[in-house]
Amino acid sequence: MSIDTRAYRVAPDRKVKLKHWPTVVEALYRDKRDYERQLGAHVQRLSELQNLLYAHNRYALLLIFQAMDAAGKDGVIKHVMSGVNPQGCQVFSFKHPSAQELDHDFLWRATQCLPERGRIGIFNRSYYEEVLIVRVHPEILKAQLLPKEAARTPKLWPERFASINGLERHLHRNGTRVIKFFLHLSKDEQRKRFLARLDDPAKNWKFTRDDIDERECWPKYMQAYGEALSATSSEHAPWYVVPADDKPNARLIVSQVIVDHLNALKMHFPEPSCDAAELAAIRARLKA
Repeated sequence: MSIDTRAYRVAPDRKVKLKHWPTVVEALYRDKRDYERQLGAHVQRLSELQNLLYAHNRYALLLIFQAMDAAGKDGVIKHVMSGVNPQGCQVFSFKHPSAQELDHDFLWRATQCLPERGRIGIFNRSYYEEVLIVRVHPEILKAQLLPKEAARTPKLWPERFASINGLERHLHRNGTRVIKFFLHLSKDEQRKRFLARLDDPAKNWKFTRDDIDERECWPKYMQAYGEALSATSSEHAPWYVVPADDKPNARLIVSQVIVDHLNALKMHFPEPSCDAAELAAIRARLKA
């Protein structure tokens, strides 16, 4: 059964207040077995569509994942993309920019990692960090060596939204389909997941002091995310606000969205270079 994902899509020009978007919805699966069956079907279909994407060679797919810490980005990528051929998919995680990256505009480093036609690119965090963490911590701007007229806030943020929208329109026109996911986690669920990491010695490495410091900025992040989603969700590069308190639900929603978007491309396999007679002759030679 197909999941209707329209309720999670941010309509263009819709003002987003994340407190009005749920972090948990009714389960889309009956039990663990049903969840695994549904996800398995999505993964299988995604594998088929990836092969078609590669053969058709007219489109690329860019998946962008943003979220607060512990929302499950890594798990979604791992489970949803488990059937994808690694040769046709690349995952990039954007950490603190290097000195070289700081000598370019804020979109430069991401454009170096865009997927080629026929392939899937995944950004685990992305250029959206420049209107999220940089907005919550404006002192980061000092390291970006911007000219004074470009660094003035609040003018800076609408201008960066305009740059992002321009890039995504350009990508769409040239065949790269951009789908963006915000995994919407509640603050209480984040607390539970942080405690679970602390209670499990095998997961202690996932926790840093910065995690708890960033948690204290929760209201600022929710405002920054809301404004970013409002300003940059479009018909050609939509945002999906995915309820993330229930991990299986989040994975089913994300996988359904990806399958739906790839299905909509109406791709086909290329015509063979040999006609039917030539193929028959080749078959006869091989059998002989």
